[in-house]
Formats: sequence, C-alpha cells, structure tokens
Amino acid sequence: MLAIGGTIGTGLFLGAGKNIAKAGPSLILTYAVAGLMLFFVMRALGELLTYRRAEGGFAGYAREFLGPFWGYATTWTYWIIWVTTGMAELTAAGLYIQKWWPGIEQWQTALVALVVLFVVNLISVKLFGELEFWFAMIKVAAIVMMILVGVAVLAFGFGDAGETAKVSNLWSDGGFFPEGVSPTLMTLQMVLFAYLGVELVGVTASEARDPEKNIPKAINALPVRFGLFYLGSLLVILSVVPWGEFMGGASPFVLAFDKIGIPGGADIVNFVVLTAALSSCNAGGLYSTSRMLRTAGVNGDGPKALGRLNGRGVPVLTVVISALVMGIGVVVNAIVPEKAFEYITSVSTGGAILVWAIIVISHLVYRRKVRAGEIQGSAYRMPGAPYTNWLVLGFFAFVTVTIAWEHDTRIALYVMAGWMALIVIGWLLLGGFGRKAESSAGERAVQR
Repeated sequence: MLAIGGTIGTGLFLGAGKNIAKAGPSLILTYAVAGLMLFFVMRALGELLTYRRAEGGFAGYAREFLGPFWGYATTWTYWIIWVTTGMAELTAAGLYIQKWWPGIEQWQTALVALVVLFVVNLISVKLFGELEFWFAMIKVAAIVMMILVGVAVLAFGFGDAGETAKVSNLWSDGGFFPEGVSPTLMTLQMVLFAYLGVELVGVTASEARDPEKNIPKAINALPVRFGLFYLGSLLVILSVVPWGEFMGGASPFVLAFDKIGIPGGADIVNFVVLTAALSSCNAGGLYSTSRMLRTAGVNGDGPKALGRLNGRGVPVLTVVISALVMGIGVVVNAIVPEKAFEYITSVSTGGAILVWAIIVISHLVYRRKVRAGEIQGSAYRMPGAPYTNWLVLGFFAFVTVTIAWEHDTRIALYVMAGWMALIVIGWLLLGGFGRKAESSAGERAVQR
C-alpha cells in the first residue's frame, strides 16, 4: 500500500490536466513511451535485486558497482527527490481546497497540511500506517470507480456528457496531435514526475519475503498497473470529455465528473484527489525521507545523530529536518503560486532522472562483471541489455533537453547543479574519499 500510495498522486491527478491542455490526446502516447522506459529501468533493478540484496536498495548497488561516492550521492539525491515531491503534493492540496474555498491561498493550505502530517509522523509509526492505508485504499478504489463510471457513460450515454461522450473524441477535435508533435514532447517532464515512486520496490526489497520469486512477480505486473491507472484512466477521461475543455490549473478527474453531472460527484472526486495528494506527501514526503536520512546516519553517509530513534521507534530528528526543508514549498507557494507546481515538479523530475540513470548504469557495470566471470548473475534478466540500457539513457538525455528548453522548467537544472555541488562538499566534509578502501572491503564482506 505504501508503494501504491507513493506512485499514484498529483502527477496523474493534477499534472495530467496541464499536459492535456498542452498536448491533447497525444498525452496518452507519452505516458505509454515513458512507462515502457521505466519498465526497462525496473527490469534492470529487478535483476540487481535478485542478484543479491543490498542495504539501502539501489544506493547499495551504486556503491558496489560505481563506487562509494555514488552510493552516498544516490541516497541523498533520493531524499531530496521525495522532499520536493512532498512540496508538489502540498501545492496540489492548496489548489484542490480552492474549489471549495477560493478565498484561501495555496500557501495557507500547504502549511496546515504540512503541520498535520508532521504531527502524525511524530506520534507513532502505527498511526502513520493506519492513515496511509486508508489514503491509499481511497485512491485506488476511486480510480477504478472513475474508470467504470466513464465506461458506463460511453456505453449507455447517461449524464450531461452522454451526448458528446464518444471514443472518437480522441482524434476528432484537431486530430491525435492537435497542437503538433513539439508540445507533446514537452509533456515528458511532467509525465515522468507522474511515474515517480515506481522504484520504491528497490527501497523495500531488503525486507521482502522470498525476493527471488516475489520481486520479479511485482515488476512483471507493472505494465498492468501502468495500463490501468495511467493509460486506462486517461483514455476514458479523454473519450468522455473533449480535450479542449480541460484547463491547466484543474484536476481533469474533477472536471470530468463536473461535465458528467452526477450530483456531488465532482466534490467527491475533489476529496479523493485531495487525499491522494496528502497520501503521497505522507508516504513519500515525510515517512520515506525521514527513513532515508536515518539510513544515511546509520551507514556513515551522514552525521550519526541522524540514526537515532525515540522510544516509539520514530526518527524524530530526521522527521523534523524533512518537514523543515519541505517548508520551502510553502514559501514558493506564497511567492509564485501560479508557477509553484511546475517549478517544484521539474526539480523532482531532474533528481529522479539522475537516480534512474544510476540504476541503469549500475546494471551495465554489473552485466560486464557477469560476462567477465567476476560475479554470478541472476536468472531474472533485463530484456535486450545492453542495448535497452543505452536506449533508456538516451531517452533520459532527451527529457533533460526538454527540461532545459522551457523557461519555467529550466530552473530544475540550476537547482540540480547546486545540489550536486552540495553533495560533493558533504562528501569531502565526511572524509568520503579517505573511506573508499574501507567501503569497498565492506561491500566484499556483504557479498561473501
């Protein structure tokens, strides 16, 4: 439920609205292409996970195959990805609340949501788990319900949208690429943000039961999950409501139910997407980030104080640090509310591309060592490697170019450059280069 709660969030529920307004029905194609590339990333990660379990998930493989610095850099970069993702979810919560109370500003809702989730994470892990279970349950049930309602409107023509709902809406209003190919390519940044969280299986794998059986099973099911939650929901929504009626600042799911005209339906869906934003902020933004910081303290990639737990098993210091950094998102919402979502998600995507690329490159080095007979490989293999590795890396390079191309997303590259400078400074302060031999010996001990 944590994985589902982290993956299905604002990138789909809100970001899709901006992308539909930008590219029309062709957005479905970018979701399909991005989903295929991330499936290859997950197959590469799955092969590594079944080769051997690694503490810290994919950061452990970066440490083993690329060197201790890259393990450290991956750990901290993954932390900042989810911190900024939490900021995006808080931004979305502010936008959703405005449907009911337009007078409340985005930053006010973001601040209240952050404080509530911060308190929940401090009280106990059990309370966090209960809250997250119901958040994720509401989210999954709602997507399935929305798809079924949309199919019923298409099949039986009921509701206010019944007369205009038809599958031909996918191509009849200006074609499948109504704005041209270029705007479609520019949606890739937000589409990748929507898939952020799919790699969480790599974080939880060290606790998985029977990983050789269950990890491949989970990864092989990804195309079904992508097809249902992403492609399925978009196909239905864009068939029920012509793409030209969507607005960039609203959730397409809420707008679709407004058009269908089910009494109270739009308010129910708005409540669902609000809980979805809070769920992703709760699971990824505070819970996962605080645990990542604690791992950094335990394994020497950060100050030892980060590894402390209180009597209830909560890493209080790391929860406080993550919440304080997420507070930057509240400030961004106060200063540039109309651009906050795009700025924050572009930074998350930039970090995610780096982490996903490190997974793929680690897999390339792993395969090279397998071919050389230095290590024993896994029976669960990434199809088409190493060609698919280079295909995925080329795709990520292209998306990075699209991020640099647009003024509103280019800020992500500046932020990531500054972040990497901080990473290097932190590594030097920790005496990282002097620990190289010790870390390598530790990896060999883990392998034995």
